Amino acid sequence: MKIFMVGAGQVGTTILEALRGEHEFRVVDRDHERLAELVQNYGVTTVEGDGTSRRVLEQGGVDEANLFISCTSHDEANLIACLLTRRLAPNAKTIARVSNEEYLEVWRDRFLDVDFVVSSELEAALAVSRIIGIPAARQTDVFADGQVQMVEFEVPREIASGAVIGKRLRESAVPYDSRVVSIIRAGKRIVPRGSERIEAGDRIVVIGSPKAINLWSSIVAGGEQRTGDVVVFGGGRTGVAIARVLLSQGSRVRIIEADARRADRIAELLPRARVLVATGMNPDFLDREQIGRAEVAVFAMREDTKIHYAATLAKLHGVPFTIAIVHDEVSIEVFEKSGIDVALNPRLITSEEIVRFAHDPRTRQVSMLERDRFEILDVTVREDNELIGKPLSELPAKGTIIGAIIRNDRAIFPHGHDRIQRGDRVIVFTESKHAGELEREL
Repeated sequence: MKIFMVGAGQVGTTILEALRGEHEFRVVDRDHERLAELVQNYGVTTVEGDGTSRRVLEQGGVDEANLFISCTSHDEANLIACLLTRRLAPNAKTIARVSNEEYLEVWRDRFLDVDFVVSSELEAALAVSRIIGIPAARQTDVFADGQVQMVEFEVPREIASGAVIGKRLRESAVPYDSRVVSIIRAGKRIVPRGSERIEAGDRIVVIGSPKAINLWSSIVAGGEQRTGDVVVFGGGRTGVAIARVLLSQGSRVRIIEADARRADRIAELLPRARVLVATGMNPDFLDREQIGRAEVAVFAMREDTKIHYAATLAKLHGVPFTIAIVHDEVSIEVFEKSGIDVALNPRLITSEEIVRFAHDPRTRQVSMLERDRFEILDVTVREDNELIGKPLSELPAKGTIIGAIIRNDRAIFPHGHDRIQRGDRVIVFTESKHAGELEREL
């Protein structure tokens, strides 16, 4: 596939990282140093210039593109670039990244002639809401209209051995309708064969039904449940999007915003939320407002350093679970190693949404884990595939595991004796470097 991309920032780089070697890329950006780095790291063709310029697009060869992605930090530039490409390359699929949810609504109402519009803020809000709903989850996603859930859990180091933890998988009481598809220990992946054990400190990736995932959450989180008392620090677009989604799901939400005018606007926009004018970094304020009694605090401020301080302070005041919306990819590891429970980068989440359009058309959904070390794909099996009719236990291993089968719009959580049938979709876990090969095999 020929992919023409405007934007060489974090989103663009993540897309390149996920798809390198599988497609032919041309990247447009104004920043010479960014482009030089992409050439050095990925060997892609680059065009220095303005992605909203018809001349730059034409000279760059946009008319040859199969897929056009505009993922700069400027909404209007991304939309204009896509609309221009509609005329210059009518057969190309167009994707625009936006921050303003209003553009997303306009697109949904079909006022914008763009194939797909993705909002970083909304995707971050949805990710936060899923994590809050599943105690101990580090990352989660849903497939097949909610019939299948994928969750990455971190097993607490202090957890005691029990019916699942510490026992060989073949002997453990793994919740029915679920499969452990990966164990990550000390940064290394272990294929979860029957002889392996889940140990304290492991990260595990589980695919299962919503009911099974709730059971897993009880096993890993010790039965803790969050009822939805959430404090959101920061009333920017991301913070408002998070608050809106959580309110729609019945959570009680307090929003802390330092700018009084901005706080007034938020109060009008979200009347069911309680809006407090404060920085959120004053210990007296946290005590007075009893912030420590909240079950979850989400930090969506503009600077990672302020987020880190505010989240650490909230932890010290008793908030049991903290989620940081970070701006720099490097912050993720720093935050999580310093005690913040979950760190999310909206740009990485946005990249995940865009990446699926560059996969085989039979791939409906892609979820990326561990900074795209691994992927979970929802793929429809070819009608003439030689794997059809064979027991799953006889399929080539390669560390790839089928976590669920969608058959006649129903989810099946298979065992070794189950077989793939014509028309099946499979939810499959694989290393990202094998994703292209896997799609071809299926």
